[in-house]
Amino acid sequence: MSAPLDPETPGPQAGEAPGTQVGADHASQGAGAPAGGAAEWRRLDPRTLLVHCGWLAAPLGSLALTALATGGRIPAKAWFTLAALAASFAVVTTIGLIRWARTEFRIAPGSRGDGLEGGAAGSGRGSAALTFDVRSGLLTRRLRSVPLHRIRTVDLTASPLHRLLGVTVLRAGTAGSGDGSKELSLEALAVPEAERLRAELLAYADAEAATNDPVVARINWRWLRYAPLTFWVIGGVFVVAGSAYRVLDGIGIEPWKLGFVQQAFTELGAGALWLTVPAVLLAVLALGSVGAVVLYVENWWNYCLEWTDARTLRVRRGLFTTRAVTLERARLRGVLLREPLLLRAGGGAMVRAVAGGLGNREENRKRSGLLPPAPRTEALRVAGGTLRAPFPGSGAPVALAPHPRVALRRRRVRGLLFAVLPGTAVLAGLGAAFTPVLLHCAWIYAVLTTTLVWWLARDAYRNLGHGVDGPYLVARSGTFSRDTLALQREAIAAWTFTTSPFTRRAGLVALTAAVAAGEDGYRIPDLAATEAAGFAAAAAPGILEEFLVHPGEPGQRLPEQRSS
Repeated sequence: MSAPLDPETPGPQAGEAPGTQVGADHASQGAGAPAGGAAEWRRLDPRTLLVHCGWLAAPLGSLALTALATGGRIPAKAWFTLAALAASFAVVTTIGLIRWARTEFRIAPGSRGDGLEGGAAGSGRGSAALTFDVRSGLLTRRLRSVPLHRIRTVDLTASPLHRLLGVTVLRAGTAGSGDGSKELSLEALAVPEAERLRAELLAYADAEAATNDPVVARINWRWLRYAPLTFWVIGGVFVVAGSAYRVLDGIGIEPWKLGFVQQAFTELGAGALWLTVPAVLLAVLALGSVGAVVLYVENWWNYCLEWTDARTLRVRRGLFTTRAVTLERARLRGVLLREPLLLRAGGGAMVRAVAGGLGNREENRKRSGLLPPAPRTEALRVAGGTLRAPFPGSGAPVALAPHPRVALRRRRVRGLLFAVLPGTAVLAGLGAAFTPVLLHCAWIYAVLTTTLVWWLARDAYRNLGHGVDGPYLVARSGTFSRDTLALQREAIAAWTFTTSPFTRRAGLVALTAAVAAGEDGYRIPDLAATEAAGFAAAAAPGILEEFLVHPGEPGQRLPEQRSS
């Protein structure tokens, strides 16, 4: 078995193709390498078999809880479950053994077609460009081969089970791998082997000198104060409660019949509502705050954002489940500054990357995070360090174009229709049918929610804005989460104009910039219909010109619009 390529090995001399150099290295190693310097196939770590058995933890844990709950008496049904687990274990182990034995990978000189393709791309890698080959399958053998210069990201992910076994999962993303169809995955590799393979896969990225300080940001535990200002401070409590309910219900325990649960409900019902309701809310907030802090520590432990070279940005983080995501600068299309309502009230923000090759929409959300909840000044600095240029608005404020006042009216009307009116009608109907007390609750609810809707609509309207700042399109919107997007104008591939009967009547249009990165499309809501086409043409020249008619020219041809 040939040893992995050493990233420390000096590169080829001037005028010598990199593919020729590495092929010579493989040939010099001997080890039975085939003629032409082809590398030998390598296998996954044998501990992969143990990873495939990790699913046993949940059912075995349920059996253990059942034994504890019944005082050690395991019913016949549990023995049948144990027998099914044993049979499943045998099947899964056999499948895992076959998968491990039939999965191999290597880095080797590619075919002539790959070399020509790499040369045509102007990569200068010679006629034998290196490829990353993975073959697998028992009855149907599958070989996937990707030139190294097409690999955009390399992600090392290790769950607690992986870390316990000393292995990790390597995922190599290529251009256009948004749906995962072009992503190569190896599970599982020993951590040192995975690090060496990651270095091999990225060795052919241009390694120009990085800036004086390649480290963009490191974890600062004073940022923990921003952890409770996220969704998990309330939502996390209900997620944990729901998970606990499913576990107990799965082992035959009805939570509502437990003694301490019934006693708690009895005491809450006997107390005054004006005392018990605030006490419950405070308890939920306290539990949620603790959970949010714990989740923050687990996700962002040992966090470091750094430029490993002039064109490679890497994010490392995680306590139990570690993650190391590598982004190529050529695939970095912009940065998103996200400010949820509570976090914004506390002066904090988060930063996400707009980049290609990070997987589908769900994977992109997990892997695009560049900065945890932190002070807004730190977020602006990290966003600028990621772009290698000042983030729009971090220095002199960017003059974003305001949106028409009718956009404010639309937000107020929607808030009244969807928040104020339904709740008021329900309370008023129940009050007329049962008790006049609910009638008073109805008008109190109407007053409070109308005031809140008026304020939120005003805030949402003030947050609307769009403009152009040098090479970037800048767009801002949202109130529950105010998002400021800095998107490379050259990355915009298409525009979508969306209207509805209500927006057409109001003279508004929603403009969506389609990009092959991030969320695939970024929406600018409620622009003036008379200005949207002109702004789109100025922000991304060359897309709409054939559809536009300037004053004085005969005829009129407007961009195609999509109604919704």
